[in-house]
Amino acid sequence: MDLLEKRKTTAPYFLIDTPGQIEAFTWSASGTIITDTLASTYPTMIAYVVDSARATNPTTFMSNMLYACSILYRTKLPFFLVFNKADIVKPDFATKWMGDFEAFQDALDETKSSYMNDLTRSLSLVLDTFYENLNHVAVSSRTGEGFDKVLETIEKCTTEYDTVYKPMYDQLLKERSEAQGNEAAEELNNLEIKDKGTEKKDGPQ
Repeated sequence: MDLLEKRKTTAPYFLIDTPGQIEAFTWSASGTIITDTLASTYPTMIAYVVDSARATNPTTFMSNMLYACSILYRTKLPFFLVFNKADIVKPDFATKWMGDFEAFQDALDETKSSYMNDLTRSLSLVLDTFYENLNHVAVSSRTGEGFDKVLETIEKCTTEYDTVYKPMYDQLLKERSEAQGNEAAEELNNLEIKDKGTEKKDGPQ
């Protein structure tokens, strides 16, 4: 945090990569501490990178969407998807699947039938609402495609942070502080009652 504080006047954005198993970061105590600490001080958002080439498989695509959904609801931070390698595979299929349930079902029907298909089909119905307000961009590190859109999305998420997340976080801190204050007052009151009881026992008979 000290490093971020020193560089905030010269760097408009800080990109913090958390490679490895998603669950290890998202659902661990250390991951929560890192995201909460950042979000309490700076406008913070999550960019979930999807491998476009691999996600052309409907089941793999659905797995990515489930991960994305779990991260969004775990952190409650502004969130957007980044479909990479757009110069190799245009992620138009992903945009279509998120916007058209039947198109995803058709793509699923074209794959080899298995019990996973039935599960994926059911999950696609559940996630339909999740897609409605989900920001997503397509980028290519090789050609530079889409990075202007990334910056636009970052600004959009910053506004969401200021208007939605920060007020919610401040309210949570206020409630937590009040609860701690009430708990301390109750403990003090219990001590006073206990002291008075002791005084009566030790007093003149």
